Amino acid sequence: MATDYYELLGVNRNATEDEIKRAYRVLARELHPDTSVGGSGAEERFKAVSQAYETLRDPERRRRYDMFGPERVAAGGGGQSDVFGGGLGDLFDAFFGGAQGPFAGSRPTRQGPLRGADAEVVLELSFEEAVFGADKEVSPRLAVICATCSGHGARPGTTPTTCTACGGAGEVRRARQTILGQMVTASPCTRCRGLGEVVSSPCPDCRGEGRVTEARTYTVEVPAGVDHGSTLRLTGRGPAGPRGGPAGDLYVHLSVKGNDRFRRAGYDLVHTLHLPVTQAALGAHLDFETLDGPEDLLVPPGTQTGRTFRLRGRGVPHVESRGRGDLLVEVVVDAPTGLSAAQEELMRQLATERGEEVAPAEGKLLSKIRSAFSSGGGSER
Repeated sequence: MATDYYELLGVNRNATEDEIKRAYRVLARELHPDTSVGGSGAEERFKAVSQAYETLRDPERRRRYDMFGPERVAAGGGGQSDVFGGGLGDLFDAFFGGAQGPFAGSRPTRQGPLRGADAEVVLELSFEEAVFGADKEVSPRLAVICATCSGHGARPGTTPTTCTACGGAGEVRRARQTILGQMVTASPCTRCRGLGEVVSSPCPDCRGEGRVTEARTYTVEVPAGVDHGSTLRLTGRGPAGPRGGPAGDLYVHLSVKGNDRFRRAGYDLVHTLHLPVTQAALGAHLDFETLDGPEDLLVPPGTQTGRTFRLRGRGVPHVESRGRGDLLVEVVVDAPTGLSAAQEELMRQLATERGEEVAPAEGKLLSKIRSAFSSGGGSER
């Protein structure tokens, strides 16, 4: 194994502090006893790499190493413990997030009262409200800051006290010995639930929680163009956190009712227009009702089922940009039913004029059926 500290870390002798730190991070992850599969050899190399890093990351130790080699690197510093900056326990502290290690800042610390959870509510909209937008109110029951204790959870006239179990840190550290030194783990304090403070005399209204459940009314600004299933977020309008913690968010799920005349296809609106044969054949000028009001719709002569008319800009507004979709009018030509005798006669005249074969009138049809049975029915045996 290489004994030169620069060779151990895989850097040149002019490497910067950042280059040395990056090289050590890579090797430490590769060789750490908890993750490596290299056996005892990897463990020994991990120790050597760690010693090299602890030496070269310190400018004074690096200067002594460059001048005198590893034998004199700890001169005037108290022997082997100086090389590791306090022993293997500090080495693990550096590796797993100590203030001087390459992963500094990863150690969990209490950040004050906990944030409240998020909440959900369903808001019903009419079809038109979803298309054009609206201001609607929701009144969910949520945890809110207790007015009696102002959120700190203590009876009026008293205040919370520092937790004696964690010293106000909100977490408890436990150390255990390993073959490479002392391993320290941290977990939330169970006595104060990670808050760092305890309430000896709880508020009678919130029982020390700092919050109570009440109905709150909020106005939701529903933007134009939303659709069924869309969700709006009201930041900070959710349940309050315990003991004065910030509120979570309120998620508003939109439920849009249907419409008898229109259906949505993305940002387009679709309407099925039933035309009688006369209007489809001869054409028509219709007063067509849209969501924005009446529009002129010209149906040309000879319009067939399946033809689609497009009214541009009469659809659904785009939620996140300008413009609107279109209104699509899909034609279905309806055959007339329940004809009077006069109407039937006119239709037959039209068929004769156009040379189109049609079924005979009902009376003539029955007469033909009787004739067929009486003339060609065969003889009895």
